[in-house]
Amino acid sequence: MPVNDYDNNGHGNDNRMDESEEREETGETLIWKADDCPPEVSAQFRLNVAAYEMAPWVTHFQQLEEAGIELPPPESMDDRELTTKLWEVIDGLARLRVFLSQTDHLSDRELYDLLWRNLLRESVKDLPLDDFSAWHIDLLGSGSEEDTHFYLKYYADEDWRQHWHSSFPDDPIPDHAEPPYERDRQLPQATGGLPIEPENEREM
Repeated sequence: MPVNDYDNNGHGNDNRMDESEEREETGETLIWKADDCPPEVSAQFRLNVAAYEMAPWVTHFQQLEEAGIELPPPESMDDRELTTKLWEVIDGLARLRVFLSQTDHLSDRELYDLLWRNLLRESVKDLPLDDFSAWHIDLLGSGSEEDTHFYLKYYADEDWRQHWHSSFPDDPIPDHAEPPYERDRQLPQATGGLPIEPENEREM
């Protein structure tokens, strides 16, 4: 199952060194360096690590408010108001290079409530943004039993369901069902440059 990650300038998860390679210790940060790693790549990687360590902590909630997006509590809005606000938040997050995925098992109210009370309030590093930065929030990325159940039920294809059953034969596999909502196909996607909006008009 996918998990939350952050890629900046092509670095991040994609640039983690193999643990079998030479390990260097710098302060509290462990860095694995390949023997054939070009010096310029190694230098840029170290700069990125240093930038991450020096960056202040912030929350996406704070960043959205600083961008001028009001975040009223979910109970203060009726369903129509909440749906409009949810998409304002989704678009605001995309401008911050923050992208959601696997949300179709949640209603608009459930998703906004989860974002407002939990996900937007998690501490993240306030790193410089560019066209290739991306913070991915997978709504089923926690690895919990509940998330695994929903993933297998609504999102996993048959090959993955069979693979899971082979790996964990004692775990019950829920019957496949179509997700109750269709939101994911309308979500902005992380690409180089501005977020891509779906061609189809959003359904409110």
